[in-house]
Amino acid sequence: MYLLVVNGKPEGPYSINELKAMQIKAADFVKTAEMDDYKEAHEIAQLRTIFGFQFQAVAPQYFGAFDQRALAAIIDWLIVIGSLSIVTLIGLLATSDATVRTILLFILAIIIIPAHLAYSIAMEGSARQATFGKKILKIQVCNMDGSPINMAKAAGRNLAKIFSVLTFFVGYLICFFNKKQQCLHDMIAGTLVTRERLI
Repeated sequence: MYLLVVNGKPEGPYSINELKAMQIKAADFVKTAEMDDYKEAHEIAQLRTIFGFQFQAVAPQYFGAFDQRALAAIIDWLIVIGSLSIVTLIGLLATSDATVRTILLFILAIIIIPAHLAYSIAMEGSARQATFGKKILKIQVCNMDGSPINMAKAAGRNLAKIFSVLTFFVGYLICFFNKKQQCLHDMIAGTLVTRERLI
């Protein structure tokens, strides 16, 4: 027996025959008593077999929007810059030597981008699939089939961002012109940014 979401509200439970009569779609949300949460019908093997649905790992409505990605990026930059600035400030307060202070500030300036790169690779390539900024905005990075990316794929994706920047940031705006909302570096690396479900 399955509960079925109709117009945003759970209804049922319904038998398989009743679901057939209702002509449910692959993207309809359903749930059995044994399931922890609702899933789309195409995600359930029994329903795929009975209704002939094709499994789609990443549904179109779950691609991360540009504004979510931009805000997540801002949060991540603030985290990295803020953390490094605190460490640098402690160093500056620990010495009165002008030369040492200059060196500390120089190190801060040159380490920000590599630190952000390492942070992004480590977080996106982990089981979290997302940086802290992305987690806050409820988006994550995955392969084209919806599976988690590994560290190598995370490194390739983040290094490919140089091409998105070298195109005067047009590489980021490309996401407005493709259905999967991929930026240039996503297309190069073969990755997607997806968001959590509404249900």
